[in-house]
Amino acid sequence: MNMKKKISVIVPCFNESEVIDFTVKELISVTNAIPDYRFELIFVNDGSSDDTEQQLLAHSRRYHQVRVLSLSRNFGHQQAVSAGLDASTGDAVVLIDADLQDPPKLIEQMIAKWEDGYDVVYGTRDHREGESAFKLASAKLFYRMLNRLSEVPIPLDTGDFRLMDRQVVDQLTAMPEKARFIRGMVSWIGFNQTSILYQRSPRFAGESKYPLSKMLKFALDGILSFSVKPLKLSIMMGFLCSGVAFAMLMYSIYIRLMTDHWVSGWTSLFVAILFIGGVQLISIGILGEYIARIYNEAKGRPLYVLKKGRALESTKKHAVAK
Repeated sequence: MNMKKKISVIVPCFNESEVIDFTVKELISVTNAIPDYRFELIFVNDGSSDDTEQQLLAHSRRYHQVRVLSLSRNFGHQQAVSAGLDASTGDAVVLIDADLQDPPKLIEQMIAKWEDGYDVVYGTRDHREGESAFKLASAKLFYRMLNRLSEVPIPLDTGDFRLMDRQVVDQLTAMPEKARFIRGMVSWIGFNQTSILYQRSPRFAGESKYPLSKMLKFALDGILSFSVKPLKLSIMMGFLCSGVAFAMLMYSIYIRLMTDHWVSGWTSLFVAILFIGGVQLISIGILGEYIARIYNEAKGRPLYVLKKGRALESTKKHAVAK
């Protein structure tokens, strides 16, 4: 008799006290209803300050499928997902958030696509309920801008909700960069990928853990991790400024030699100086962001730190607090 294939479901959690009980029970219900597969549910507590960890530990004692991985502090969503990937043991891995905006019932469809030969099955949001017009517009703009800038095509309107074959997960966990943008990294890896359309639901309870500041940082990580075009853009702006300055110089010489007038106007000079100075500062800022990422990589710190006694397994990418 053949051993059933194993599916790991990774759920990053940060201050999800209001929803975590329902999330655990919903995932248990959904996975129990899928025959012929074994499931492990890996909940990664990303330094929650509420009682999320206590609830998860209680569920782990109640359900044999539930495993809890606790980080020593809040390292961020992408690092929490990475911790779950490092600890996963399944033949395939599903990533899903704890807020249940991504429907767990799609897991069965993802498994079916995986069995058809696809290595990555990602969810594409056809509709997003319960989100503001600003968030919808900014998300749409971000994905399209990222695709224009990125050297690797990244599917539009997709999050981290996806199923990945073990060989994809192994390649992903072998990638050492600190500024994690997992959906882009999965696209870079390649393999046979497909999508499933779905309607994203509003949060079951609680508040979004991605305020504007985190969204902007996440967008910046996505763009700078997968493109050097911002550097090329700064070069283009430099050439533009030089061209404008040269044209102004030629105009000034022409006015002085061919007419009886000087080029006058402190306003135009003031605007020109501000324009050139602004371009220089933007270019230095772009360069600084890339240098900061080099600095972070050079330090060689682990992606995350596990609490003592909470580690599921030892890997080279994390440390365990003593």
